[in-house]
Amino acid sequence: MNPVRRTNLITTTSLPIFLASLTKEQKEVFICLAHNVVVSDGDLSVGEEVMMEEMRREMNLEPDYAPHYVSIEGIEYIFPSRRSRAITMISLIRLAYADGAFEIEEQCFLKDLCVPFEIMDNDFQLIDNWVRRLISLKREASAFL
Repeated sequence: MNPVRRTNLITTTSLPIFLASLTKEQKEVFICLAHNVVVSDGDLSVGEEVMMEEMRREMNLEPDYAPHYVSIEGIEYIFPSRRSRAITMISLIRLAYADGAFEIEEQCFLKDLCVPFEIMDNDFQLIDNWVRRLISLKREASAFL
């Protein structure tokens, strides 16, 4: 009988499928928002860099596309649907946890983004709780591998 061979089933820290469904413009603005999140606390960690690179690959962004600061003014027109806003918020909160802590500066930026996205505080908390459960489940699954 052949022994069971374990492989790492969890290869990405982003949320597959979701980011790929954004439009090209949304993907470019998303990676800029992601950049805003990771630099908001003044410290770009290795975990944040790795996750941003995984997100870039998932979205098939051009390798030479350089993220830059983007204002949240008018952002609701780039992400007009509830789905695109939810995908963006879930992914940005997950990115904020990439260094192990959801820093106050990151929280403030994302709560500011909630205004044009029309995401209420209770929905923000639900998304944050879901992301934390996802992280916990990934750690638990990794322990089995």
